[in-house]
Amino acid sequence: MKLSARSAALYSVTFAGLLALSACGKNEQQPANQPAASSTAPAPASTAAKPAPSATAAAPASTGTAAAPAATPAPASTAAATPAAPAAAEGFQVSTVTLGDVVTNDHKVKKEVTTFSPSQKTIYASVDTTGSTPGATINAKWSYLEGNGQVVTSTSQSIIADGPATTTFRVQNPNLWPEGKYKVDISVDGKQAASKNFEVKKS
Repeated sequence: MKLSARSAALYSVTFAGLLALSACGKNEQQPANQPAASSTAPAPASTAAKPAPSATAAAPASTGTAAAPAATPAPASTAAATPAAPAAAEGFQVSTVTLGDVVTNDHKVKKEVTTFSPSQKTIYASVDTTGSTPGATINAKWSYLEGNGQVVTSTSQSIIADGPATTTFRVQNPNLWPEGKYKVDISVDGKQAASKNFEVKKS
């Protein structure tokens, strides 16, 4: 009876140990499964990395959109520059310069004269132009050529023309003109266009 009781106690202790071991084995299996769960966790992380190519695909789309507006203004500016060129002037130039001592009612020199008396109070110069211009400045510079030479006077007039036109200048001297050679230079917008020589002498 004592032996059976001792052996029963050993059996119970052994059985309890087995239960404890089996219980420990279950506790160790759960952490063993957790790494597997953690290993499956990175899988969604790799799925989250997929938006990268979609962002890359958006980049060329935005690049194509930016290039389209940039190309559109280029021809527009070229088209704006084209009409500006003919608006400046179309063949506007000085054709003839006529000197005289009398003008008509429309302020043109009536008869060409290139020699004037010292007592002539006023000398006229009619400047004929051809072509058209939206606006130009014609200047007449009168010079005395004898000796060292000197400018007598310089006057300017503005003109708008859409065809042949005449602009008349005059120079006056209340006293006697010095005898000698003279010249009138005609310029348009500061550029020399024509000149005419004349002389003052006693008849």
